[in-house]
Amino acid sequence: MTSGAVTQTDPLGADYTQTVLPLPDDAEGPVVATLVHRRRQTGTSQGAVLHVHGFADYFFQTPHADWWVERGWDFYALDLRKYGRSLLSHQTANYVADLAEYFPELDAAWRIVRSKHEKVVLSAHSTGGLTVPLWLQARTYDPTGMVLNSPWLDMQGPWWMRTIGTTVIKQLGSRQPMRQIPRSVSGLYARSLHRDYDGEFEFNLDWKPLESWPVHAGWLRAIRSGHAQIHRGLSLRLPILVLSSLRSATPSEMGEEVHTSDIVLDVEQIRRWVPALGTHITSVAIPDARHDVWLSRAEARAVAFDELERWTRAYQ
Repeated sequence: MTSGAVTQTDPLGADYTQTVLPLPDDAEGPVVATLVHRRRQTGTSQGAVLHVHGFADYFFQTPHADWWVERGWDFYALDLRKYGRSLLSHQTANYVADLAEYFPELDAAWRIVRSKHEKVVLSAHSTGGLTVPLWLQARTYDPTGMVLNSPWLDMQGPWWMRTIGTTVIKQLGSRQPMRQIPRSVSGLYARSLHRDYDGEFEFNLDWKPLESWPVHAGWLRAIRSGHAQIHRGLSLRLPILVLSSLRSATPSEMGEEVHTSDIVLDVEQIRRWVPALGTHITSVAIPDARHDVWLSRAEARAVAFDELERWTRAYQ
């Protein structure tokens, strides 16, 4: 256990605990991360899963945890610094200037999980699906597999955002890292998920706002640097399962497309770049899935879990 870590019941309920992991201060002051844990439901342990969320997100995806614990796996989820349970009042939400800033809490979570389980599967969503492979590439850890749910592997939008726009972002991020980048967020995605709007899930709107969090130049520079490293190619050799929606869409109002497409990322970019992650990739497109595949409607979610079952039986 990390020195100074405090464990208590998690807001998700009695089945979950959370351990607050103190980290070295950064330029804004004290920093923590939070490791959430749900124990397996069967007597014999199959191993453990360590999950990492995406941008403007935190762990609340209990159907994902349910699936693993019902099959004998312990489930852990890490709320990174400045996200969700780990967001402190003095901090700029979701901000880092380098994705490697997340490596200390990933290291701490890995040590805790690995000390209790010989077999560990990594899991990550969206921006977490960018960060976790980069962290794993920089380490000598030995997870037995990795499941990526709509990993963010390139900048969506017009071509100039990936060329001229990236050059501007790098310059601006270096000189004015806290400058906010103007963008339009409809809120359709979060509304499609939250049960008080058009969805079925409960989550804290103070931690995952309907219209997301501001994006700062320094953070976007870090993202593009991570993308560039992915595009140069990683050398990961563990089995990797990548799940994404069958299609992307850019709806302007609530409708069926919002519920049956990835309206956050370009899934064609995901499928283009997943081979750059390593040598043992299984990539599956899930019809009618949302951006977070585990938060899709029940039918699409069931298809995704069937694919996860097939992959787990084959490689775990």
